[in-house]
Amino acid sequence: MFLTKEKILLLIVILLFTGCQSKKTNKETEKNKKNLESVFIKEQVADRSKQMPTDSSIYNNPSLPVMDRVLDLLSYMTIEEKIGQMTQVDRQFLESDNDINTYYLGSLLSGGGSTPPKNYPKSWAEMYDGYQKIALSTRLGIPIIYGIDAVHGHNNVIGATIFPHHIGLGCTNNPQLIEDVYRATAEEVAATGIDWDFAPSLAVPRDERWGRTYEGFGETPDIVKSMAAAAVRGLQTDRLGDPTSILACAKHFIGDGGTKWGTGLKEKLDQGDTQISEQELREIHLPAYLPALEAGVGTIMPSYNQVNGEYCSVSKYLLTDLLKNELGFKGFLISDWQALEKMGDDYKSNIIASINAGMDMVMVPGAAKYGGQTYTNFIKLLIESVNEGSVSEKRINDAVARILKVKFEMGLFERPYSDKELLSMVGSKEHRKIAREAVKQSLVVLKNDGVLPLSKDLGHIHVSGKNADDLGNQCGGWTISWQGESGPITKGTTIYEAIQVAVSSFTNVTYSKNGSGAKGADVGIVIIGETPYAEMEGDRESLALDKKDVATIDRIRKAGVPVVVIIISGRPLIITDELDKWAGLIAAWLPGSEGKGVTDVIFGDYNPTGRLSVTWPRSMEQIPINFGDTDYDPLFEYGFGLSY
Repeated sequence: MFLTKEKILLLIVILLFTGCQSKKTNKETEKNKKNLESVFIKEQVADRSKQMPTDSSIYNNPSLPVMDRVLDLLSYMTIEEKIGQMTQVDRQFLESDNDINTYYLGSLLSGGGSTPPKNYPKSWAEMYDGYQKIALSTRLGIPIIYGIDAVHGHNNVIGATIFPHHIGLGCTNNPQLIEDVYRATAEEVAATGIDWDFAPSLAVPRDERWGRTYEGFGETPDIVKSMAAAAVRGLQTDRLGDPTSILACAKHFIGDGGTKWGTGLKEKLDQGDTQISEQELREIHLPAYLPALEAGVGTIMPSYNQVNGEYCSVSKYLLTDLLKNELGFKGFLISDWQALEKMGDDYKSNIIASINAGMDMVMVPGAAKYGGQTYTNFIKLLIESVNEGSVSEKRINDAVARILKVKFEMGLFERPYSDKELLSMVGSKEHRKIAREAVKQSLVVLKNDGVLPLSKDLGHIHVSGKNADDLGNQCGGWTISWQGESGPITKGTTIYEAIQVAVSSFTNVTYSKNGSGAKGADVGIVIIGETPYAEMEGDRESLALDKKDVATIDRIRKAGVPVVVIIISGRPLIITDELDKWAGLIAAWLPGSEGKGVTDVIFGDYNPTGRLSVTWPRSMEQIPINFGDTDYDPLFEYGFGLSY
């Protein structure tokens, strides 16, 4: 056919128009996809709840896009199945293991001390697999996700590597080391089947009296911010679906380190009110979350505390407007332990307020025998709220879509069970080597009258103090149990044991807990400080040294022996009146299971690099004290630390 010039021009116009439309359509498709991923459920989800899926259903096809699988699975779910996904129960409070199936539970957890009868790595993996098998027997076969507080290593499991708590890690000022610590933690957690870690804590502690001070990397937003992404990367890696990748949870959003004394439990600090301007909230407590979000953190835990009188867990401004909309958080929110029970007696109203504010999953956890709410009642009340219209099904769909998205990204549908071949990683030599490195980099030398480093060839070293030969005290809270315990609670090396193997064969190392028997020694090493505690129980009106610790030091001094003091603690203690009497002082924080990291420093195998991530006050009257205060005059300032 012969084409005239006019026809050719017309054809060109048509082709150009078609091409533009095609490009426009592609752009619109991509735009809509991005919108879907950011707000999740904008429109009504198709209802196929009365249909049974098949092996060929979209959500069962791992080659398809995650959001396609999410929307397909969501369409098959009943309201009961959806709300089951939003429910997390502590395994110890399950009325029956079959309740996982009956109520379509989306998640289980082990709170502090909630361990299998035999607390060993293999037992954890077998327990996890048993629960997962029940979950997979449900109509839709949705796997559970299992959470745990592995806050300084896999700290609930006997034999796991116990790393220094965050306050010590902050003193290293070494993000790569923090990533290595969390990578090792993830490998040990994954080895036991568990796939979700309620860490890292991104609190910025502003009052040393707070019992959770040691959970923060430091008192400034800069130091916490510098560590946040490293911790998330260590847990999740670049691909969440890898066998040793663990879902991270940034906590506690927001302002938990800034509560005012007298507003918390027992009129102290914990779970209190952060009375602060919007500007201060954004400048001090928000910055650490930004790199965590950039690193793709999968979950965030809202805090117990209030911000200017409003509980974080029911604040639509904080959870949805700020976190999800402004900052673009695409994971899901999990409430803290019994958080919705702590906001007043009207539990149903608390549920409605929290879910509408943006909470996606609720840690019930079902502790009815301790006066808590049952998970069955939570599920009942939330279903009622949806049926009554108090909570929209659209909000439920949004929450469940977020949860399912993470589960698909983790590869749980394709790899639901533990990998027993990973069990050798728990407490491995490689991980203990990383822990030892973390210990020695975390130590801060605060005073040295020329006594440090000690020679390994001294004739007589006398070791004393309640924390010298106590692994539990050395590890602190959140070790094997929630509050921690004194004694040989797990596997590791105490500082006294480390001293014994560090010195030459010619050195006589003696020991007494109370400082007796030091006469004639070349030096006394006294390891004192705090004993284990955790949240709720750790708030203190006074941070003065224990009188028994002072007496122990005095016994050695009266014997004419110079004293090197090592303080094991989760925060600075008041030492001003005693400091002049000591030849040397080291802040060892809560170093964990590897006491040899301490001896690496005191005997000079490692030139100390640790620098204070918190201010060391002169007196209780100065507290709270923080770097940048107008009247800043501490005993040791933020960033202080000596080297040899």
